[in-house]
Amino acid sequence: MTIQSHYPNLDFLIRGYFNEDFDLWGNTVAEILCCFKEENDQVIRTQVATEIDRFKRNHSANLDASFEKIYGLYVDPEPWGHTTASFLEELKRLLRE
Repeated sequence: MTIQSHYPNLDFLIRGYFNEDFDLWGNTVAEILCCFKEENDQVIRTQVATEIDRFKRNHSANLDASFEKIYGLYVDPEPWGHTTASFLEELKRLLRE
């Protein structure tokens, strides 16, 4: 039985690019997003940004805990110099550049 994600494109970005092998794509959030953008078209990038907004809206009461539960095995925003909210906003900003 497969559980359907509400954020499939955000899942793909975080689980695929911010995992334990993140340094294959870069050493900064900007470098990693640059690689992601080169490998994915504008439609996917727009969908990720939309899913970030939906994730923040759906989990506004417990954003940090929800992010940790869903993505904690893949990325912790703090070592990147971010809170959960600022990390998600930085992803959106870089996706739209």
